[in-house]
Amino acid sequence: MSLNIALKNATTSNTVYAYITGLAIDNGSRLFLLQSDGRTPHYPASPSAVGSAVGVNIGIPLGPPNTTITVTVPHLAGARIYFSVNSPLTFLINPGPALVEPSITNQSDPNIQKTWDFVEFTFNPAQLYANITYVDFVCLPIALTLKQRSGATQHVSGMAANGLDTVCKHLRTQTQADGRGWDQLIVTKPGGGNLRAVSPNNGMMLHQGLFSSYYQPYVNQVWQKFATTTLSVDTQAAPGVVSGRVQGDQLRIDTQSFSRPSTADIFSCSTGPFATGSNLERKAIIPRLAAAFNRSTLLVSNQTPDPTGSSQFYKNLITNHYSRIVHQANLDGKGYAFPYDDVTRTGGGDQSGSVSAGDAQLLTVAVGGVGASA
Repeated sequence: MSLNIALKNATTSNTVYAYITGLAIDNGSRLFLLQSDGRTPHYPASPSAVGSAVGVNIGIPLGPPNTTITVTVPHLAGARIYFSVNSPLTFLINPGPALVEPSITNQSDPNIQKTWDFVEFTFNPAQLYANITYVDFVCLPIALTLKQRSGATQHVSGMAANGLDTVCKHLRTQTQADGRGWDQLIVTKPGGGNLRAVSPNNGMMLHQGLFSSYYQPYVNQVWQKFATTTLSVDTQAAPGVVSGRVQGDQLRIDTQSFSRPSTADIFSCSTGPFATGSNLERKAIIPRLAAAFNRSTLLVSNQTPDPTGSSQFYKNLITNHYSRIVHQANLDGKGYAFPYDDVTRTGGGDQSGSVSAGDAQLLTVAVGGVGASA
């Protein structure tokens, strides 16, 4: 079974390329690249050296503004659709084979000064799931529309054409407000102008000492509160609702114990107490705790996910202001701004900017922001 994807150039540039990568589910999870004709698959062999050329043209030209071309892909896991404006991207192959994707933190990467972005999707026999993402950075506005065979339509608007500039403007404003260096998340073009805004997690990699101990006062307040108050966590999974308190400087929730997270732990959602293991209960608790710290809701609610929904997100002075600003810059408020940004109360509205269906007919992906809200 295959999926049709319509790729729309909603930019003002005549030079826009798309690239589709993933793991072919029906072909032994082999590395899959779609060739430039939008139909022919390429399964790279393992090269003898790192940094080898892909060997075929995988840049799909989208044509002039307002042009839409339709491509076809098989079942894919961990797939991405990359877009680049004004110049093609460079992908390489390492032994394995393993794909060397464009990087925003490796200063020697050939794509480091190019304008590019991506969306993520998985298409398997059960369903299509796709989402826009700002977990790594903000650059190009991208919108999604999923048409189902039932006739239903799902839409994620993304940002307007000036979305990046809006994000950068508010990052600078936040720096003026708290002096914590949010403007260091902005990467500018060699000739001037905004190139991208990176997430705090990547910003800490690029700038040593950035956000050092930023979350510590908030974490200390949370630990103080739940030393005498019970925290309830709705795992929204088999363990159900579990609860606990701080005991001996550990937040003990049912059978699991969590140490105080650092700022890096909170922004990454994957280190320190948020490193997942094999325990199913812990794996269910971590996303809900990490989301609550990024949204700074633990001092206003004794439950997570917060049963009041998004009305209390990012209200504390110490919060993930990058995520706050990114959501505000999206036309419909949706966008995956940190890992676990899909966490929401049961029955709550989607925060993550995703579309999904078991009867997907056509996925339209528009890059550029022009007409993104249509």
